[in-house]
Amino acid sequence: MITETLISIYKRDLDKLKTEIDQYESDEKVWLAATGITNSGGNLALHLVGNLKHFIGAVLGGTGYVRDRDAEFTSKSVSRAQLIAAVDETTEIVSTTLAKLNGDELAATYPIDVFGQPMTTEYFIIHLATHFNYHLGQINYHRRLSAL
Repeated sequence: MITETLISIYKRDLDKLKTEIDQYESDEKVWLAATGITNSGGNLALHLVGNLKHFIGAVLGGTGYVRDRDAEFTSKSVSRAQLIAAVDETTEIVSTTLAKLNGDELAATYPIDVFGQPMTTEYFIIHLATHFNYHLGQINYHRRLSAL
């Protein structure tokens, strides 16, 4: 079933996020943003885990997670170890939630209106994976810039 593929992709990409965070030279460099860049790698990492904990964990898995999207972009003092722990927690939440979904649930309309039009749960879960990778690429670029 597609859920096995999605779990594999999310685990792979969340592991890549941990690697990116770990490769920053220091906790401080995670929070630097180059001139003209509004978001640091740390803020993007917080955004990614908040996004998945909300849209997959809370909405589909009933975890009770309450998202603070503003804090994802304003927090500045989270260590790399704390970010990695948040990624590990997110990996568990995403894997557990996706493993419980069946074909009918994937084909059903996603429970909340995100884009102003209905979409299937399967569509939105795939969208979240592409959104994740967009920001993962930004984090990679930020990390390499911070090393200059």
